[in-house]
Amino acid sequence: MRTRIEVLPDAVHQIERIAGWWREHRAGVVDLFADELAAAFDLLEELPDVGRPFPRRRFPSLRVLLLTRTRYHIYYEHNAEAGVVLVRAVWSAVRGRRPPLRQH
Repeated sequence: MRTRIEVLPDAVHQIERIAGWWREHRAGVVDLFADELAAAFDLLEELPDVGRPFPRRRFPSLRVLLLTRTRYHIYYEHNAEAGVVLVRAVWSAVRGRRPPLRQH
């Protein structure tokens, strides 16, 4: 059974902002971020625990998956019982700080 991907509103906003930046600033590879993100979501549907554990006090089951070509991280939790991957953030791996994570 494939796992369902649910993207929280904060992550949706981050994805939209990142995709817009790529469209504006990366003319030669406009679709690279969107394509890599879509491939990562496909991977998470099949192998939801593929990311490395990145536990936090408020999010003990948090995991992170690197998008290697665009250098963004997907921060997510996998709820096996519900069959869902909850995407909390998509954040630049080179920012030097973690994304703000909120309970929803």
